[in-house]
Amino acid sequence: MRTIGILKEQNGDSRVCVIPQIVKKIINELQYNVIVELHAGLQAGFNNNNYKEAGAQIGNVNEVIEKSDILLSIHPFVLPPQVEAPKTCIAILNPLFNTEGLQVFLKPNLTVYSLDLVPRTSKAQSMDVLSSMASLAGYKAVLVAANLAKGVVPMFTTAAGTVKPAKILVIGAGVAGLQAIATAKRLGAIVDAFDVRKSAGEEVRSLGANFIEVEGAAENLQAGGYAIEQSEDFILRQKALIDKYVSEASIVITTANIPGKKAPVLIEKSSVEKMKFGSVIVDLAAEQGGNCEVTIDNQTINHAGVTIVGDSYLVRDLPQTASQLLSTNYFNFLKHWKSISRDGIINDTIVQDCLVIEDGKMVNQRVKGFIK
Repeated sequence: MRTIGILKEQNGDSRVCVIPQIVKKIINELQYNVIVELHAGLQAGFNNNNYKEAGAQIGNVNEVIEKSDILLSIHPFVLPPQVEAPKTCIAILNPLFNTEGLQVFLKPNLTVYSLDLVPRTSKAQSMDVLSSMASLAGYKAVLVAANLAKGVVPMFTTAAGTVKPAKILVIGAGVAGLQAIATAKRLGAIVDAFDVRKSAGEEVRSLGANFIEVEGAAENLQAGGYAIEQSEDFILRQKALIDKYVSEASIVITTANIPGKKAPVLIEKSSVEKMKFGSVIVDLAAEQGGNCEVTIDNQTINHAGVTIVGDSYLVRDLPQTASQLLSTNYFNFLKHWKSISRDGIINDTIVQDCLVIEDGKMVNQRVKGFIK
């Protein structure tokens, strides 16, 4: 029987890729042994005894790597200089942007799948780690912004007068943006939302927000729901319109990313300086450069009286729920991967799209296209 190893995140991330409840399903339904690194789930609320009760062994990092045929983690991890026996690694590597981070996996006997490359199809929806995490990030972004803002979000009627509701602008109406809109509306804000994709307008309006549109956007139905790069003329008109709405907003949530590219700068420094004192920008695209010109990744700064939060991993502040969702995504991928292996299916779209490295060699043509 093959063994799955669950690793503790080496960069301090408080999430864990598989929780005890899913460990039990892996053992009972997929017929794998499971070994979990000591304290792997502790920060997410799952202790070693929880994993033992689910049927897993507990070991240190070296024991987990040595005894496992399949290694699961969220982020890249350190491996021995040589991998003696064939191993499969399944993680979330952002390989289109972080191509340099793949070098540690280019070793003989190592095969690597990156779950953020799961195609955005109905069949693969239950394995879509990006959608799971983006939804939580959009929700958390609004709560963080509301907490940092100098005023309240909903309308308040008091004996001393009426306080107007906050204006919140959401830039990018993908999964994170739509959840941010829904959360902001629940809090009672007036919400405007911008996206280059005309198709996003219907979803934005269905949530009760005003859809801001710049005519002439380029769209690609094959882009998996992501925006694509736009013409210079469109970008200039887009920035002018966004500048107007940013200057009127108390809170701005930005979520716009292009796979494998630097995030488009949609809020210029001059626009930030037009915002009211005490306004807040939460930039979820910070890891790839940020949608705001003054964003600094992994930092919260103040510029001209405006607080700018640069954080692409707000889900780390929701480790228990994030781990639960990730666990289901990982389990569904493992189940699908095992079924196609059992049935001898070759060139399965989901598995092939996620396969980055095979026996130490880069095999993913899409990833190869982003390597400089």
